[in-house]
Amino acid sequence: MQQRSASFTRESALPDVGLIAGAAALTAVCAQISFGYPVPTTLQTFAVFASAALLGARRAVAGQLLYLGVGAVGLPVFADGHSGVSWLTSADPLHASGGFLWGFVLGAAIVGVASDRLGRNFYITAPAMLLGSVAVYAVGLTWLHAAIPVPWTGVGATVLHYGLWPFVVGDIAKILAAAAAADSNAPWAPLVDRFVPRNTGV
Repeated sequence: MQQRSASFTRESALPDVGLIAGAAALTAVCAQISFGYPVPTTLQTFAVFASAALLGARRAVAGQLLYLGVGAVGLPVFADGHSGVSWLTSADPLHASGGFLWGFVLGAAIVGVASDRLGRNFYITAPAMLLGSVAVYAVGLTWLHAAIPVPWTGVGATVLHYGLWPFVVGDIAKILAAAAAADSNAPWAPLVDRFVPRNTGV
């Protein structure tokens, strides 16, 4: 009986392990894809929010923690092929965007909880992703402010100039795309389906 129970537990855990690894892998791939000029935007938050809406909080958070762990041990999965534990521990000019990596975990939790409790309808997931994006920026910009000695606001070089304003439009587009990836009934879902395969069995 114990052997059968242990076998059942291992078999039931395998799909979760695969989905968690898939979320981490998707984030790693999207970290290497960027668009926009003059300041490029990666697709990381698309991966974070879409996987959170589809997988729920527990698996999505685990996926982001796995992503951070893989990058910390040296695999080049962070944006622009970066890696190393310093990105997660050192708020300095060389690792000024490290806070956004931690923010992905919090953002995944927020979107995942909304999906778990309220469903994947885009009217739910899109606002949840907007709230998750606020959380990502709250952590990321706080880290950035500690890393670079510039004021939060004002004229010239500021925290918001470096870390927020160039990315707003791209982030809105990623939120709309991630919400459509999670809900096939979103008005803009047909456009997303051309580029993102949909797994309706999750």
